[in-house]
Amino acid sequence: MMKTPPHEVPTRETVAVVPGLCCPSEEQLIRAKLADKPEIRSCEINLVTKSVHLRHAGTESQILQWLKEIGLPGHISSSASPPPIRTNRALLYSTVGSGLFLLAGFIIDWTPVQSVPSAILFLLSALIGGWRIGVRAFLAVRNLSLEMNFLMTVAVIGAMTIDAYSEGAAVVLLFSISLLLESISVDRSRKAIHSLMKLSPSVASVRRGGKEHLLPVEHVEIGETIIVRPGERIPLDGVVIAGGSSIDESTLTGESVPVPKEVNDPVYAGTFNQRGSLEVRTTRMSADSTLARIIHLVEEAQGHKAPSQMFIERFAAYYSPAVFILAILVAAVPPVLLGQAFEPWFYRALVLLVIACPCALVISTPVSIVSAVTRGARHGVLIKGGKHLELLAQIRAIAFDKTGTLTKGEPEITDIIALDSMAPLELLKIGTALEDRSEHHLAAAFVNMARGHQVDFSRTAVDEFHAITGRGIEGFVDGKKYILGNHLLIEELGLFTPPVEAIFDQLERDGKTVTALATDERIVGIIALIDPPRDESARTVQELRQLGVRSIAMVTGDNKGTARAIAATLDIEDTRAELLPHQKLEAIRQLRKEHGPIAMVGDGVNDAPALAGSDIGIAVGGVASDTAIETSDVVLMSDDLSKIPQAIRLGRRTQTIIRQNIALALATKAAFLLLGVLGLTSLWLAILADDGATLVVIANSLRLLRS
Repeated sequence: MMKTPPHEVPTRETVAVVPGLCCPSEEQLIRAKLADKPEIRSCEINLVTKSVHLRHAGTESQILQWLKEIGLPGHISSSASPPPIRTNRALLYSTVGSGLFLLAGFIIDWTPVQSVPSAILFLLSALIGGWRIGVRAFLAVRNLSLEMNFLMTVAVIGAMTIDAYSEGAAVVLLFSISLLLESISVDRSRKAIHSLMKLSPSVASVRRGGKEHLLPVEHVEIGETIIVRPGERIPLDGVVIAGGSSIDESTLTGESVPVPKEVNDPVYAGTFNQRGSLEVRTTRMSADSTLARIIHLVEEAQGHKAPSQMFIERFAAYYSPAVFILAILVAAVPPVLLGQAFEPWFYRALVLLVIACPCALVISTPVSIVSAVTRGARHGVLIKGGKHLELLAQIRAIAFDKTGTLTKGEPEITDIIALDSMAPLELLKIGTALEDRSEHHLAAAFVNMARGHQVDFSRTAVDEFHAITGRGIEGFVDGKKYILGNHLLIEELGLFTPPVEAIFDQLERDGKTVTALATDERIVGIIALIDPPRDESARTVQELRQLGVRSIAMVTGDNKGTARAIAATLDIEDTRAELLPHQKLEAIRQLRKEHGPIAMVGDGVNDAPALAGSDIGIAVGGVASDTAIETSDVVLMSDDLSKIPQAIRLGRRTQTIIRQNIALALATKAAFLLLGVLGLTSLWLAILADDGATLVVIANSLRLLRS
């Protein structure tokens, strides 16, 4: 627990990149060093990005000094981007050197030569392979941290004191090999992140002063014009200002079907221009592109630890000291109290020290989480952390917003019914003039219909306009007050007559959204729109049921008739309509109470309270929405709802693999603890089994990267 000073001091956030940070022991060492520093407010350590995220009141040089004191020098970074992936050559060379001297020692041991030379070779093998382990052990003791380097060092020194030179050297070599392979394996998950980074070009063709210049993307400002030719990847987010093409956006959305792009259409960094040449006006700097933000969130996902990971870390904090104490008792009690020989029991204690290392346990979850999150990002599903992955596996109820989620979000006007002397096109003109000033999702349908019929609404004066939340809009059009509202609003105003209500009911039964244009005295016309379901909505609902999701509900602000008609086509039985945002939140709470963990699926904009109030907020269409990326726990980068069952399957597979990893690690520990106490195993076999379990756990976790 980081300490907080009694008085308020301004804090800052710092990211320190630590190239030597590669396994849980280093994380444990950093936490032990910073635990008693009053300047530190919070500390998050990311093994995959090799970074330490700190909120603190001290200086950056102070942070770097503390890291240097524990043998983990680093540098300050302005971002969380991981350092370049390089093989740990020093560890590689020392491991090879240790192995050669160990082999030479065994060869001499097998020949009729005195044993002293072989003992020297075994000592050299241990020193070459273990000097870094010894340094880390010394630093750990100085910082009162009982971590694996200390345990290994004690075990090796103990083996040497009882003339078990070959076994001590073998422990060092096997441990070094384990560290090397562990580093390489974890780097595989880092390479998956780097592969996303390589999708975005490092240079862009920029038009400046009438000439074309090839510049690093970091030097291109917002508002500049870039040229993208066929067969090139788009270097920066922007808007097409000239040309047309088809763009492969699968790198962001996971969708392989090319998307046509024309003037005024958005384009995104890292996507592939297939055919035509484009001129693009940039709208974001390279560091703030949609792809860059996705990569950043993938990197940060490990910081949002899963409950299983937090449990394992708490368990490991007690496990190692407990086994260390057990080792002391095994070494001391039989010789002292029972008069038995010291050396055999001391050897058994050394075996227990080797088993006390919690590496396989601690690493069982984070590699799985990073692999799964990276896999999801490759397929257009952005999952923001391990806790969200675990919750996806537990989801038993899902609530969908209707408009733009289950439906295409592209409503079209189907009926214009004049009830007064007003002509249908005049009715359309007044309705469009009002809708054009609103942010309502139906506004585009009115504008498109008006333009299609050459209805000029741009010169129509609209005064005192305001929205009536969840019900409609009103304003003065050319000096006369009009109200454009839904069933609820017209009912509240008392303007319904039986014939008009019959028209409303029939249109709503047909699955249409119905609005009425009215004055204070009467309804002058009815305008109906239809927003058809997405092609994959019904299939998605069916898949979710097959996955065991007990309750699938629709929560919408639309009228009951329209909502029920759409729900019937999708086989959704639980329909909750005419809900305001706070009522959607209440519906989510009720569904959770009835069925357990619940996900809410919406556009991330109008459903913010419900998304925040659910166990998992899933936003659709994140590639076009900053708000969706920021407000939800899971983002579907495209509008394809079939990715929701995919995300749930990924969550369940991740949970299964984490459980397999934990079971394997615990079983290995338990078996060799028992064998060690009974004297039925050796040092080298114990370290081989323990390190083997670590490597199997990592390899099992990396399976999540594969399709």
